Amino acid sequence: MIVASEDACFLQAFCRIGLVPDGGSSYLLARTIGRPRAMETTLLGQRLPAARALEWGLVNRVVADAQLETDALALAQLLAAGPSSLAQTRRMMWKAIDAPWDETLQHERQELRTAGCSADAGEGIAAFLEKRPARFTGR
Repeated sequence: MIVASEDACFLQAFCRIGLVPDGGSSYLLARTIGRPRAMETTLLGQRLPAARALEWGLVNRVVADAQLETDALALAQLLAAGPSSLAQTRRMMWKAIDAPWDETLQHERQELRTAGCSADAGEGIAAFLEKRPARFTGR
């Protein structure tokens, strides 16, 4: 997840120096913001303000500059307090970008079987039934 400050901007400046995108940016940008927008940002080399990056789906949140560290840390703490299945979910989402439908469903079944046997799943279900917040341990 990406938290950006209001004053942040994103720039693919390769066209300004006669080079091409690197570091996987052509792959990631096209899949994140779509081919037309990825083409625009890489071919024109113009700054992309944080508000537009949010609108385009390049970032998850835009916050006041003074709040950036606090908000990013709060988000990290929220994720860290979550169940172990969050790591599985993250891997599944990355894999689903390129995997065919049937392979994605098979991967979901495998990961669900693993997650369902975790202590965190047992705690989450118990907490739901007892109408209380879950206390995940990461196992």
